[in-house]
Parts: sequence; structure tokens; C-alpha cells
Amino acid sequence: MNYDEHMMAGILTYPFAVLVVYFIKICLTLPIELSIPAMAWGYAFYVLGSDLPDMDHTYSVIHRGIKPIVSVAMGIYVFVNLPYQYLKTPYMWANLSIGWGTAAIAAFITWHVFSKFMPRHRGMVHTTLFAGIYGFLAFSVAGQCLNLAFYEALFIGAASFMGYMLHLVLDGRNGSRINF
Repeated sequence: MNYDEHMMAGILTYPFAVLVVYFIKICLTLPIELSIPAMAWGYAFYVLGSDLPDMDHTYSVIHRGIKPIVSVAMGIYVFVNLPYQYLKTPYMWANLSIGWGTAAIAAFITWHVFSKFMPRHRGMVHTTLFAGIYGFLAFSVAGQCLNLAFYEALFIGAASFMGYMLHLVLDGRNGSRINF
């Protein structure tokens, strides 16, 4: 399947995913919270997950979208945590220039390293293990960065996992097997 097909599948199947989580919540009496913010963020993470496994394909839309985000995030991380904090020049413009110059170099290196370390297409990234990792990362982001309650974040993690698994199932329909 291609990018549009995976994304449309994610967009259109999310109501089913919410229904599945709701029934799991009821049947297992789990305290998952299906609040409006949790379901809205869950939708975003679910749809992203529906194409995320293709980040291992150099020419995929998702790879080309994630690569600059990861590179810029690394540059920001370097600026915030490394040289800028320790520079003692008397000129703020020099501190900022050195700090952002170092950050830009880190982002540049990350840009070029990103694709080099990405595993082969439909390899390690196309596994249920990575679906679980994505679900856990989404859960963590929801709780730590979005300041959602634990049980709301739990819903987002579950939705993220299901969106990622949707991609693997759809690829499986095209002759690829799901790797565990």
C-alpha cells in the first residue's frame, strides 16, 4: 500500500478503534479514560501510526517528514543542554552564535545519519515490538508533554499501538508477513 492508502485507512478506521478500546475497557473493567482530549490526541497518534512503519523507506513521505523533525529536535537538544549553558564569553551574541552554530552542526549530522541507521524496509520497524514501542512513546508524551491524566494517556498509548498495527495488517494483506 502507499502513503495515501495507509493514511486513509487510519482516518476511516479510528471510530472502530475507539469502539474496540471502549469494549475492552468495559469487559476488563479497566480505568481507561475516553475523554475528548484523549480521543482527539488518540486520533492524531492513531493516524500517524497508520503510516509510521514506512519511516524505514528512504523515499516515503513519512520518512521525509520525520527526518527534519528528528534533526531539528537534536539541534534544539544540543543548544539547550550542551555548549550554550557553559559558555562564558562576555558577549551574549557570541554565546548565542556558538550555541546555535553547534546546534546546527548537530542537526546537520543527524540529518545525514538518520537514513544511514534506518533498518531495511519492512524489517525491524515493521514489527509488533515497534508497535509497542510507539504505543509506549505516545503514552509517555501524552502524560509528560501534553499533561493528560494517566488513564487518558493509557488510551492514547492503546490507540497509537492499534494505528501502528493497522499498518502492519494492511501490509500483510499485500503479501508481507507481520513480524513479531
